Amino acid sequence: MGSGRQRGQGMAETQENKIETGTQHTIVPVRIEEALGAAAMALICLISFANVIARYATNVSFAFTEEYSVFLLVFMTFVGASAAFAGNEHIRITFFLSRMSPGWQRVCEAITLLATTLMFSLIVYFGARVTHSEWKWEETTPGLGNPSWIYTIWMPILSMAILMRVLGRAWATFRKERPA
Repeated sequence: MGSGRQRGQGMAETQENKIETGTQHTIVPVRIEEALGAAAMALICLISFANVIARYATNVSFAFTEEYSVFLLVFMTFVGASAAFAGNEHIRITFFLSRMSPGWQRVCEAITLLATTLMFSLIVYFGARVTHSEWKWEETTPGLGNPSWIYTIWMPILSMAILMRVLGRAWATFRKERPA
């Protein structure tokens, strides 16, 4: 029973490796996203810790902590998504994929890449519209009164970075599968 289970896992890994290309194909190192994500996480930790200390010592919390923490969390999510797509580590259901033939795996990979490209293209378009609208109407944040576009401009910018990583992943995946 154990050897059949191991044999099944080995087959799944073999089939999965046909799609996996790692980060060797990247021109821009993934370390950039990793460093930005780590910096955002460190800032969230520092801001939250300082707020807890201030609240404990003075019964007053810093007004900026929620606004900056939410922005940094969204920033970290987009940067993490970019790194995940570069390394083909994004969330997916491999239970079914590993049981498919290589041809169907390529079809599923193409559908995934197309759906991801469509979704982040829409985020670029609508995020840019929202950012422009906030800039045009000089909208400010309710907590600190900062211009809102300073926070929302990162959504289309980071979505473009994700799109570049997705397109790089598609190029590496389907170029690798061509016969030499």
